[in-house]
Parts: sequence; structure tokens; C-alpha cells
Amino acid sequence: MEQYDRREERTGVQEAHDYVPTIDIGCDFVMVYGLHNLKERIKKWKSRGYIVHLMTGVAWGNYQDYLYGKYDGIDHHDEGQVERGGREINHGKDVPYMVPSISFSRYLTQQLKYAIDCGIDAIHLEEPEFWARAGYSEAFKREWQLYYREPWQDPRSSAEAQYRASKLKQYLYTRMLDRLCSELKEYALVKHGRLLRFYVPTHSLINYSQWMICSPESALVDLPGIDGYIAQIWTGTSRTPNTYEGVVRERTFETAFLEYGIMQELVRGTGKRMWFLHDPVEDDPKHTWADYRANYYRTVTASLLHPEVYHYEVSPWPNRVFNGKYPTEDGKGREGIPADYRTNLLTVMQALRDMKQSDVRWREPVTEIGLLLADSAMFQRIYPDGDEREKEGAVTFDAFYGLALPLLKHGLAVRPVQLDNVRRYASYLAPYKALVLSYEFMKPEYPDINNALAGWVRSGGLLVYVGDGRDSFHNIRAWWNQGADYANPAEHLFEACGLGRYPAEGIHECGGGYVCYMNAFSANIARSKELANTYRALVREGLAKLGVDWKPSSRLILDRGPYTVTAIMEESADLSPYTLEGRYVNLYETDLPIVTNPSLEPGSVGLWYNLGMLDKTETAKVIAAAARLEKLKVTSRSCSFVAKGPAESDCVIRMYVAKPPKSVSAGDVPVTYEYDEPSSTMLLRFANSPDGVHVMVKF
Repeated sequence: MEQYDRREERTGVQEAHDYVPTIDIGCDFVMVYGLHNLKERIKKWKSRGYIVHLMTGVAWGNYQDYLYGKYDGIDHHDEGQVERGGREINHGKDVPYMVPSISFSRYLTQQLKYAIDCGIDAIHLEEPEFWARAGYSEAFKREWQLYYREPWQDPRSSAEAQYRASKLKQYLYTRMLDRLCSELKEYALVKHGRLLRFYVPTHSLINYSQWMICSPESALVDLPGIDGYIAQIWTGTSRTPNTYEGVVRERTFETAFLEYGIMQELVRGTGKRMWFLHDPVEDDPKHTWADYRANYYRTVTASLLHPEVYHYEVSPWPNRVFNGKYPTEDGKGREGIPADYRTNLLTVMQALRDMKQSDVRWREPVTEIGLLLADSAMFQRIYPDGDEREKEGAVTFDAFYGLALPLLKHGLAVRPVQLDNVRRYASYLAPYKALVLSYEFMKPEYPDINNALAGWVRSGGLLVYVGDGRDSFHNIRAWWNQGADYANPAEHLFEACGLGRYPAEGIHECGGGYVCYMNAFSANIARSKELANTYRALVREGLAKLGVDWKPSSRLILDRGPYTVTAIMEESADLSPYTLEGRYVNLYETDLPIVTNPSLEPGSVGLWYNLGMLDKTETAKVIAAAARLEKLKVTSRSCSFVAKGPAESDCVIRMYVAKPPKSVSAGDVPVTYEYDEPSSTMLLRFANSPDGVHVMVKF
């Protein structure tokens, strides 16, 4: 492990609670949540060395002074999101999800100026969410008239009304964020001479589509005032059940892998920052610690398989993690975090600060394939009244997972690709040799997207298109049927590829590349093992045209410098254990054991430190630690550092030492250590302290 300056902001947390020693986990920055007691909370966290940001909800929050007219003398309850029938959609008691009106934007701007005056370095406006089932409030009806210049339509009355309502919802939150960030950045610079940064913590496009929520997503890429995102992906999003070969169940690792993938893709080539979030528990308090722990490792592993991102929010709400209580295994009581999980969490959180590695490679040949996904997937998640055909499988988002899981489960590294970025960046598709696409659950917003795809194919790409034209949203007023006579956008795509509007199923040459066409509704692939096999066979045949021999596999294994990330999937073609050759430290085990040639079972995930990567010319090197290490100094005769960790936790450190230690001390704290001669490593144990423990190892 290396030492890094806190100003790199590689790891952070969000917390509404005051600083307490038991949550001083030693990350780089903290996002104080909400505006209550703001000055006091900022002061406490800064006194402990943290960089301090602010996070607050942009769609919901404790904004009752606005709702009840205390802010401007006007009652604003008509700006809450409302579903058909008049029921308000709330995030909590008296906390409605808001329609992002100009008035509400003005209110939030005034509120956030206070935070800037308090010395905040960055602001995170989280979860700009507009529910797909909403669209019935008076405020939204007004926005419809202003935007479309026509009377409001019931979003459930037709596919077109639903699509247009959802598109408007995305626009309204994009408008709000643009206004907020632009005005507040100017305010900070003019009044305080400070460059303020703005970030948007948001769920993935995959999750929002599945949960039927509209949000800006890639539209924020076009806003110069937005400096980046936090990918809000955790057990709560990734355990959402999906369908594979007809079986509906939780698939936390695979879902998280796809979710983190689309978020990595969101910022690729933009220069904007992305933090990946992990949660050691989750919002649902009904699960046991064993459940939380297993799913935490699955999400962390999934995130680490996307190496272009190396910044992390290591915990939302560390107070609920380290001081919360959850059901016991027998369901008869509640208990706090197990000591061994607490220690291992700290180890993993510190390891995450070391994930910027220049040497990144798949351990075995792995074929990466892109799966195109557009923001418009959020626009057609609720079908019109009387349209029952596509509603089947809507909750489990079968149309998307039917394309993703059959490939991922058999060892293809499926990378969701942001279709909207095709027209933003000229060479956006260049890194990909193979792409999968369907317009049955999303639509291309502009025809030049199809033209760019056709050009990419002609330059040597492989495009696999799956669709049968059944989607009722093909009939909305759009570019393919206004001023043109295409029944759906796929006909335009095929024509652009030189295949005519109605190609036969199979593989077609297109310039230097190929188009593979499967005439099927992608949701049906999720529900049928037979169709999944047919789909895989077509992809395999297409990849062979590119000289790629796709051999089915259950494993994804990535080396990030000395760290090896492993995932062995269930429900795959190969259900036998896999042997990871070499000698490793298991970073998901509290005592950081040394393991030689570990056997990895299907369904397992792992984070390992490869001891074969150690530089044996060094006197000593810390491999892993359940504390933040500062003032590290290594000489020919000693190694010393200060270890800072939360109160009421144990510190475990695995370190390489060229010679057996003569003595080990940890200030006034009792310390034990064990030396492992075959690996030339030692394991230290002592009690953590947020004020720091001075460790000295002499050789």
C-alpha cells in the first residue's frame, strides 16, 4: 500500500451524523449531509483532517419551509410528484418528491449559498429522480404546456404521451441542475474567490430504468457546471431480481457488474470524475450481517472489474454501519456489527485507495463486448392502458437482461455502452470491436446515431441486432416516421448498413464488418434457455468472423497491479472450481491469511494481494491494513508509521519484511505479531485509535 495525499479524494463517505470517534474510518473526504448544524459539523470533521463537501437531495429533502410558504409566502404543495388518482409520491413523512420548477430551483439556490459561506469545497446534489408513474400534479401540467406548447396529456393514455412525459421529466431535472450549478459557481467565485465543484450522485441508468424512474443521466455530460458523478450502486440496487433462462432471482454480482459498467462508460473520455459507491449494509434494515457482508463483497468485486475508475465512496452513512443494529440470524433480536466484519471493512476501504494501477490486464483471455443502452430506456418503462403485451417482464427489465446475462454468464465481459454518447464524440465506439443492440426497449433520439453505427460497422465492427419490431413505442411521433416512412428505427439502421429494411436472420457483411440479426423480442431471451442458446450461438458465430474464439467460461479475473480481482459465476457453462495459481493474501478475510493456489468455487468473489508482485529488494512494505497509515518511514533496520483507525475497532496489518523482526511496538497499546517465514510476511494486531498509534518494527 502506498500513501496518498488526501487532496486526491480517492475515498470518501457521506454522513448526516456528527463526528464521533467510532466512524473516523480514515478516508480522504466526508460529505456532510443536509444543512442542519452545518458549521459545527464542518468544524468537527475538518479538525480531524478531512476535506469537507456537502451533500443534499435535489428531488427531496426537509424543505417544509418551501412547501408551506414560509420561504416566499406561497404554498407549493402542488409541486410534489403525483401519480394517477392523486396520491403524492413521498420519500418520507411530509417529504414529497418534487417537480423541479424554476421556483424550487431558486429556493435551493438560496439554501446552498449558506453552505458555500460555511466554506464547503464541493456540493453533491443527489438523486434527481422523477418517477415514471408520476406526471399528474398541477406543476407538471404547467411545465408540459410551457415545453410542448399544447395541453397536458395523461401519460398513461398512449405510448407517445408516456414517452413525452418521461422526456420532459429528464429535461426538468437537467434544467434545474444547470441553473443551480451555474449560479452557485459564480456566487462562490465572486463572493469568496473560490472555485466550487459540483457532483451528482445518481443511480445507474440500468437501475433507474428497472425501477421506473426518469433522471438526467447522460444529459448531464453536456453541462459544463457538472464536474462528475457518484455511481450510487450498492446491494439495494444490485439485488433487484432479474430473469435469466426463465429463472427470476437476485444476481447481485452480475447486476452490479453491469451497473458499474454503464457508470464507468458515462464519463469515459469526458475528464469528469466518477466515484463508485459501496455500502457495507443497505437501506433495507431487515437483513442479517451475513447477508450484508456477502453482498458487500459482491458489489466491491464487481466495481473493481472496471479499472478506469479508482475513486470510491466507501460508505454512505458509516454511523449506521459501525453503530447500527440489525437482525440476528435466529430473528429473535438485533445486534451490532461483528468485530471481524468491522476490521475487514476497514482493510478493504484502505485498499481501495490503492487501486490506481498502471499495469491492468485480464488474467486469461477475456472478450469484451459492448451492450448499447440509451437514456430513452427510462422513457418507455410504463406501457399505455390496454397494452398488455410488453408489460410482462417489465418489473424485471427482461428486455435488457435478456441481452446481457446470457453473454456475461458465459464469460464475455459485457460492457454497457452509452448510446447517446455516439453522437457526442466522434471516436466514441473505437475501443469496441463488437456491440449488441435492440430498439425494442429504447430508441435512438437522432438518425445520425444509426449513421455512426453503420460507419463503425463498415470500419470492421460486429453489430448484433436483436428485435422483431413489436414494441408499441415504435409508433410515437419521431424522426423515423416524421418526414420519413420507417416503421421503426431499426429499418433505418439496416438500410444505413446497406442491408435493405428487412434483412434475413443471420450474418451479413457490411463493408469491413458484419451485422448479425436475430428476429426476436429480447425479453423472450431472458425467459427461455433455448432462445438464450440461440442468441449465444449467433454471437459466437459473429465473433468468429472477427477471428475471436469465444470459449464459454464462468470466471472473470483481472489483475490491477498487485491486486487480483476474481469472480466465479453460478448458472454458467462451467460449474467446476477454479484454481488461482500463486501465493496470495486474502483481503476479504479479517486475519489476511496467506493462501497458496486457492480453489475458487462457483458463486465466489475475491480480492487478493499477489505476493509474487512484491519487490524483494525492499526492506519492508505494508500489504494491507485496517487503518490509515501516515508518516511511513522505512530504513535498513526499521519500519515505522502512524496507524489511524476508528475507536472500538481492531487493527490488523499484513506486511512484507525482508528479515524477521527483532521487536515490534505500538505506542502504549498492546500488540501481538506473527511471522510467516515462507512468505516473509508478518501479521500485527492492536487496538485502533483515531488519534493514531505509532508503530515501530525493528529488524
